[in-house]
Amino acid sequence: MEKINIIIADDELLFRKGIRFLLEKELSFNIIFEAENGKRLIDFLSTTEEFPDIILMDLKMPEINGVEATKIIHKTHPNIKIIALTSFGGKSFITNMIDVGASSYLLKNTTPKTVVHTIKQVHNKGFYYDEIVLKIIHENIISATGKRIKSDLDKKLLSSREIEVLELICAQMTTNEIAEELFISPRTVEGHRNNLLLKTHSKNVAGLVIYGIQKKLIEISPGFNS
Repeated sequence: MEKINIIIADDELLFRKGIRFLLEKELSFNIIFEAENGKRLIDFLSTTEEFPDIILMDLKMPEINGVEATKIIHKTHPNIKIIALTSFGGKSFITNMIDVGASSYLLKNTTPKTVVHTIKQVHNKGFYYDEIVLKIIHENIISATGKRIKSDLDKKLLSSREIEVLELICAQMTTNEIAEELFISPRTVEGHRNNLLLKTHSKNVAGLVIYGIQKKLIEISPGFNS
């Protein structure tokens, strides 16, 4: 069984131990470290030989907060996926974390089942946004202050195959599922994915989904995450 290596970063000891107890019930989850602040987390990543696949990141922590830690880690370890797990549900907090590269955003009052499901979705697909987060992303895009790009899909920017791959990424398909759908190899899919990241200036797969929303390749509907 493939193990998903996880780090929990939160300044509340009781919460860290509680979420660890919950996650360790999953046979595929392996908790490799706990950090009480962003500095401790970054120091660990700079010296460890066992890297996490997923970091559960609180926003409000001493020394280095979750937003700054996410920004730093995304630059130094871009393959690590970060899930915000916080008490703050305001639009500005969600938008900020997504902008700096978070692959998902959860509130601490969510269900244990949702936390487990989100971790697995992020590990398999690179991102997971529920309906609330998707609506906030959409509102930010269409607002006057939201980041804007050309409204029409630029045929010169993306090839027809890249557009196909992008549409399937937005449909939440995994690399292997996309390969089967398009009758190409997973390695070829990864090549197209990397080209999409470069061409759209996206930080990660989550950024490609946001790009897909901007280009109206996916609709914000109740069934998106089903």
